[in-house]
Amino acid sequence: MEKLLITTQDQAVITAHLFSPEQSNHKLLVINSATGVKQQVYFSFARYFAEQGYVVITYDYRGIGLSKPRNMRNFHASMRIWGSADFKAITEYIKHHFKDYQKYCLGHSVGALILGMNKNSDIFQEFVFVGTQNAFVGNLKFRTKIEAYLGFGIVQPLTTTVLGYFPAQWFGLGESLPKNCAYDWRTLILNRKSTNKLLEKTDDYSKMLTQKVLVIRAEDDVWLTKKGVESLLNDTYPNLKPIYRLINTSESDKGEIGHVNFFRSYNKKLWNIILNELI
Repeated sequence: MEKLLITTQDQAVITAHLFSPEQSNHKLLVINSATGVKQQVYFSFARYFAEQGYVVITYDYRGIGLSKPRNMRNFHASMRIWGSADFKAITEYIKHHFKDYQKYCLGHSVGALILGMNKNSDIFQEFVFVGTQNAFVGNLKFRTKIEAYLGFGIVQPLTTTVLGYFPAQWFGLGESLPKNCAYDWRTLILNRKSTNKLLEKTDDYSKMLTQKVLVIRAEDDVWLTKKGVESLLNDTYPNLKPIYRLINTSESDKGEIGHVNFFRSYNKKLWNIILNELI
């Protein structure tokens, strides 16, 4: 594992890690993290794929994990910047250093939503989406819908306005988020257009993507619905070619997958679902 410091076009420094195999199969996988999820969560998964011959790259968006500033208050970042600048810098690095590799991208939650913000997304042969959807509250189940209205309608904007960032960890929602990342997340939840609303505010390449995509959804992911997943593929990425895979909790040794735990080492046997698709 090699630590990388990658500078974006607007001079932000993104911390990434490169996992190199002992014997390469000339394939590369980049992992776009979920909102507020540090790249370390994906390290076991990355090592597993490196053992299978893949070069794997993990990284933290600006404002998250190892790419976080000392002072989060009013730090300049947004989900749109994550896609148009941070993810773009990673793909520029890949284009320069791994020209002849077959390239794949795994987007976890927001990591799939930002693909349409980066014109370089066309370098990937295939995508994998894990736990991602158009998260509009109307697509959610009743109990989650109530939590979303209370959390993103009242609590999140209130705490974000007062603190200058969103203390997501107070509510079990991962790492603290820069202010405008929190507001973008609120848009994804409360605006009917969801992802498409964010894409209206940046360069939009979503309709240009025509690759195959493996779309994974866990049975016990309470924030995810079939309706929301299909909305993302139909309304945001209509030209991708999806293969849908629902993972039942009975397939997990711990009976626990949820929104993040697919990547925990105790669910290692589930990783073959992706490996077998990309071979």
